[in-house]
Amino acid sequence: HHADVVIANSDFTYKELLKLGVPAERIQVIHPGVNLERFHPDYPTDDLRQSVGVREKGKLILSVGRLSRRKGFDQVIQSLPRLRQQGLDAHYAIIGIGEDEGYLRQLIQEHKVAEWVHLLGHVAMEDLPRWYCAADVFAMPNREINGDTEGFGMVFVEAAACRTPSIAGLAGGTGAAVLDGETGLRVDGTNETQVVEALTRLLSDAELTRHLAHNGLERAWQELGWGQVAKRIEELTYS
Repeated sequence: HHADVVIANSDFTYKELLKLGVPAERIQVIHPGVNLERFHPDYPTDDLRQSVGVREKGKLILSVGRLSRRKGFDQVIQSLPRLRQQGLDAHYAIIGIGEDEGYLRQLIQEHKVAEWVHLLGHVAMEDLPRWYCAADVFAMPNREINGDTEGFGMVFVEAAACRTPSIAGLAGGTGAAVLDGETGLRVDGTNETQVVEALTRLLSDAELTRHLAHNGLERAWQELGWGQVAKRIEELTYS
């Protein structure tokens, strides 16, 4: 309440600040940036795909984040049997640790997908961009749980900078990170059918996937590099 300027990372967060009583004229929306020197599409990835058993024509879905229920990783796990019934040779790699690890492992056993789901825990810092590049689709169909939600979703922008399209949920501020139909797809993260349909579209339609990936990469370079973000903050600070 005493700050001259309050930066919101998305329109969603802007509205949350208004609810807290922050005057609208003091709030500026500036999305977080991505390190374009680190996150880019030019990494070798064959070894990573092979390490989790992805064959030449196979597909790799990736998630990165705390193993928390609201991230929607459980929905992706539950989608795998239906994806494979459609003839999609899909594997799913999850990078991260958290309170839901036991729950996710239980789901993996219940749905008999242990062969295709890979809980990687922490990975080396230098390998994280390579995993984004190795994936055909990045998925975090987030949802709100007990008021806990996603304010923006930096992982979506990191994926975009690596030319990988994303699937996000409708909850929170992810619409600022994933432009629906332009850089990725947004679905109701509580609806397993919508999650399956979005994954099927991106894993089956190469032209759509290339289109979304190209747009995401262009947006990352034009709007979301830390250089551009820093310039906007500098202009705000000295205006």
